[in-house]
Amino acid sequence: MVIEESILIHAKMDKVWDTFTNLTCWKDWNTVMRNVNSGEDCLSHGGEISCSFHPFFLPIKAKIQIEEVIPHKSIVWSAKKKGFSARNKFSFQGNERGIIITSRETYSGPLVKSLGFLLPKGKMQTLIKTFLKDLKTASES
Repeated sequence: MVIEESILIHAKMDKVWDTFTNLTCWKDWNTVMRNVNSGEDCLSHGGEISCSFHPFFLPIKAKIQIEEVIPHKSIVWSAKKKGFSARNKFSFQGNERGIIITSRETYSGPLVKSLGFLLPKGKMQTLIKTFLKDLKTASES
């Protein structure tokens, strides 16, 4: 299963990038990922984030591995949990109107293959849209 969403943020690249990568301010704007903890203040290659989110009634705890950080270009992170894995690539592209961020999240693993019809694609898509809208609001303020 693949979910792709994009958003235009009317701000300079440095502002958008700093808002996204500065983990110390996520609690101020990120309504999707709760209880965010990391050994670092900023997203960096090889880093890890622990957090929880609520795609269902009960929270799901996750450990997210930061696979790639290319400043002002892209961030890739992934998470695995009992037969389920997710990989998300965020691409940053500037134009005359602002910054377009595209999130492409790919879900895989035995659970996705065998029970994929039970995965709430709409709910997962809503979470990604909300994360991007939260980032937009924080970056434009």
